[in-house]
Amino acid sequence: MKQQVEIKELKEGKYVLIDEEPCVIKSISKSKPGKHGSAKARIDAIGIFDNQKRSIVGPVSDKIYVPLVERKSAQVITIAGDVALLMDMADYSNFELPIPEEYKERVNEGEELTYLVAMGKMRIDMR
Repeated sequence: MKQQVEIKELKEGKYVLIDEEPCVIKSISKSKPGKHGSAKARIDAIGIFDNQKRSIVGPVSDKIYVPLVERKSAQVITIAGDVALLMDMADYSNFELPIPEEYKERVNEGEELTYLVAMGKMRIDMR
């Protein structure tokens, strides 16, 4: 579900695990090595599932966990209020997911959409 990589290998737009929450990296700033230490990196990220801003600072040679995020497709079977009943297109399993506010007009019955799976959590994502 997660793997370790060095901070210097991370890039903007990729995923990182901060406080056990999968996040997408928005910016990385690296400082030069100084007289008394190694180069440092500051990573600013936003949580995939909770949209909360998080940041972490550490030496570029430190290792950090990166979540394995899968993007899957599903078909919308029915919509009941703010919840959609979906069928996975790979294994045909049925499950319910809440519809995020920004996608309410775009989610329609009978259409296909994409969703994210990471760290045991799922979320509709139509980017």
